[in-house]
Amino acid sequence: MSDAHISIRGLYKIFGKRPESALAKVLAGTNKDDLLNNHGHVLGLQDINLEIPRKKIQVIMGLSGSGKSTLIRHFNRLIEPTAGEVWVDGQNVLTLNKQELMTFRREKMSMVFQRFALLPHRTIIENVRYGLDIQGVSDADAKERAIHWIERVGLAGQEDQYPGQLSGGMQQRVGLARALATDADILLMDEAFSALDPLIRTEMQNILLELQRELHKTIVFITHDLDEALKLGDNIAILRDGAIVQTGAPEDIVLRPADDYVADFMKDINRGRVLTLASVIKPTGDATMALPVHTTLEDASIACCDAPGGQAKVIDDEGETLGYVSLKDLIKAQARPEVAAYDS
Repeated sequence: MSDAHISIRGLYKIFGKRPESALAKVLAGTNKDDLLNNHGHVLGLQDINLEIPRKKIQVIMGLSGSGKSTLIRHFNRLIEPTAGEVWVDGQNVLTLNKQELMTFRREKMSMVFQRFALLPHRTIIENVRYGLDIQGVSDADAKERAIHWIERVGLAGQEDQYPGQLSGGMQQRVGLARALATDADILLMDEAFSALDPLIRTEMQNILLELQRELHKTIVFITHDLDEALKLGDNIAILRDGAIVQTGAPEDIVLRPADDYVADFMKDINRGRVLTLASVIKPTGDATMALPVHTTLEDASIACCDAPGGQAKVIDDEGETLGYVSLKDLIKAQARPEVAAYDS
């Protein structure tokens, strides 16, 4: 068995009246367009295999229609697959009966939606404690935990307001507080910040990263925004037409896109804000200034401007020297490659 927190194996989803017969056609080689045009079925997901590590942020990204929201809804069986397996903590979610599935959803996973999904007739504190009330938590405990998370997301004093009295950004904070209040190990976030204005969106991203450093949840984050994916993700899976085309750490995907499709995604990003010194270390050099290995190229470039010889040594978390970098190498590494370098 895999030691992943969530393991997706051979997952297919076909929408239509006879998905099983359509699946046979897909397995025999029928592509997505032919399946729709000639057989009247939609291929939503195709042979998804994904291992999601514990206590990390897994981003699933792709353009509209790529299947990312369909995929995340299989994790808690809001959508039933046509074929495949979904394992969580070593348990096949597809084998759960109705009562077991309800318990699983209440205790194992919380979800934050794009459009907030708050109850408009309930106050903020009533929304936040909603999952706790369903779990049967005592009134005093539910109130205490709800207030705690309302404060943690920066909404202290708003407990008795109603969702309609809050801005979109504040409503999404309520949604996040509600998800965290149940203390579920896994947090599913489906385009959670995409409806927000850019400044509020950045603020919510920072709040999420701050909370993750404290809570160490397993977070599955769906987005169509590359900058958001690179900022949040410990690991990224890129979907195209219902299939995964590449998975890996942000630096791996930026430096080694799997094909032209991924390379095109990456061509206009600010490499200096994504790549770290780990990608440009050289074994030899001469420097007295030290920079941590996780420093971004952009920040390292600024620091090296004032360093003797424009060089710095790179150190790990224990202060051991891993190698050296120069300002020249840092600038070259941040330049957008004229020709995409990818492994075919």
